[in-house]
Amino acid sequence: MTGPAGIRRDDSPDEPRRARLARTFDEDAELYDRARPGYPPQLYDGLAGLAGVRPGSRVLEVGCGTGQATVVLAARGCRITAVEAGPHMAAIARRNLAAATEAEAEVVTARFESWPLPSEPYDVVVSATAFHWIDPAVRVTKAAEALRPGGALAVVRGQHVRGGTEEFFADVQRCYERFDPETPPGLRPPATADVDASDHVREVAPSGRFGPTVLRRYEQDLTFTTSGYLELLRTFSGHRALPEAARNGLLGCVAALIDGRYGGSVTKRYLFELAVSHRR
Repeated sequence: MTGPAGIRRDDSPDEPRRARLARTFDEDAELYDRARPGYPPQLYDGLAGLAGVRPGSRVLEVGCGTGQATVVLAARGCRITAVEAGPHMAAIARRNLAAATEAEAEVVTARFESWPLPSEPYDVVVSATAFHWIDPAVRVTKAAEALRPGGALAVVRGQHVRGGTEEFFADVQRCYERFDPETPPGLRPPATADVDASDHVREVAPSGRFGPTVLRRYEQDLTFTTSGYLELLRTFSGHRALPEAARNGLLGCVAALIDGRYGGSVTKRYLFELAVSHRR
């Protein structure tokens, strides 16, 4: 079930479905690098203020993708080890980091679950829109083991919320209902105030390894041309998992709607959620 224009959040997909969907990102890493937007500058300021991310910080990034956050953190003077399971994604992250000649950054191709932690602990563990793809039986405890006492786990999650070209996201639902039969009728982006962040808090608290979780939220409106929006949709795991005929039909329907009724561009509102927990 894909949801309208990528509304769906695969926050806790089951195995083996979780692992299967996670692998789809590496199938076209160049597209992912080109189409996926970065994070708002205020979020990095939040990482500095809440998690203590500053020049010289020893940072472990879990699931770096093609390096959208890695490059920014490196430019801010962090010493980074970035772990990425997808070999194609990791290769592009190395390429993107190569331009930052003074950066102290290493990209490791490995699954975080099985990657052996180094003996020296980290100041911060960061995971930007990737933590939910890590095995839930491992991710919190291993993040704690990677940190020094007082170090911070900083998890970023992104979600499409109400705003932007709202009428389009109502109209496009008909495309999803036509080409993806698992789409529930009437699905709409939630309002920011209705987004529940407590699932992450409930996961971290029982571990006993962290203090209270502090949450911050950042909204960002991004405008896409028809072609840019289709490229974005093609990076979503739920869209990629559709049968080819259904996926092509869906993308064609979305394109016709944007071009025919919305003048060739739409605006999507993102909510980025930063959750920071300090190791006891």
